[in-house]
Amino acid sequence: MSTNDNPPEEPMGSELPPQDEPARSAAAPAAAGGEDRAAKPAAPARSGRQRLAEAVWPPRASRAQLIVALLLFVLGLGLAIQVRSNSDSSALRGARQEDLVRILDELDGRTKRLEDEKQRLEDQRKELESSSNQAEEARRQTVEKERQLGILAGTVAAQGPGIVLKITDPTGQVQSDQLLDTLQELRAAGAEAIQVNGVRVVASSFFSEEGGGIAIDGKKITQPYEFKVIGKPQDLEPALNIPGGVVQTLEKEQATVAVTRPAKIVVDALRAAKQPDYARSSSS
Repeated sequence: MSTNDNPPEEPMGSELPPQDEPARSAAAPAAAGGEDRAAKPAAPARSGRQRLAEAVWPPRASRAQLIVALLLFVLGLGLAIQVRSNSDSSALRGARQEDLVRILDELDGRTKRLEDEKQRLEDQRKELESSSNQAEEARRQTVEKERQLGILAGTVAAQGPGIVLKITDPTGQVQSDQLLDTLQELRAAGAEAIQVNGVRVVASSFFSEEGGGIAIDGKKITQPYEFKVIGKPQDLEPALNIPGGVVQTLEKEQATVAVTRPAKIVVDALRAAKQPDYARSSSS
């Protein structure tokens, strides 16, 4: 038999090509990924302002931080209101020293008058309690009280120390409310009896605008407006001259204000006693 009948042997390297195929297939995705990375542009670098904006907004605050922020806001608002109220209530902050001293003297005078009134009432009570003839003492005090009430009610003439206030208004700018403010300031300073241009002013008096002029209790008065005031001159005149008071207000309206201190003021304008319609004495 011839040796040529055996089949020819395949070369040893015939199995290598199948082994190279996975290597090529694995390299293909890597090459594709490299191409993708090369295709993507690099992210631009962010500036410091952009990083700060991203850190601040949107806000990331906890509940505790929000409560603290709210409390700080309320505290700041309260302090602002307090400062504003202090600045508004300090109307006399820029007043001169002599003006402040005069205002303090006026307040001391009011306190002294109240203390004197309190002492007088206590003395009357003691007299009634210790008097041997209590009925006679009671009548005497009743007569004195009637005289005092008559002065306050305007049914009795009065005289005593005080001031005369004359207001001249050439431009006609003074209004009834400004005269009312003058009256109230005089009362607060201790005025006991007041008469304006022949009209007795009492607790129920009112000022009004009538016919282009000013009227007191419906009675028209003309300028110059003259206030006759019984009281302590040392208290009445300074009360009119306090900073921002009556005199300065009237002078802003181009009015002329003059205050004098006569030796004696006479208030003789009277008002008719008004009978009450319904009130009756509880002793009757």
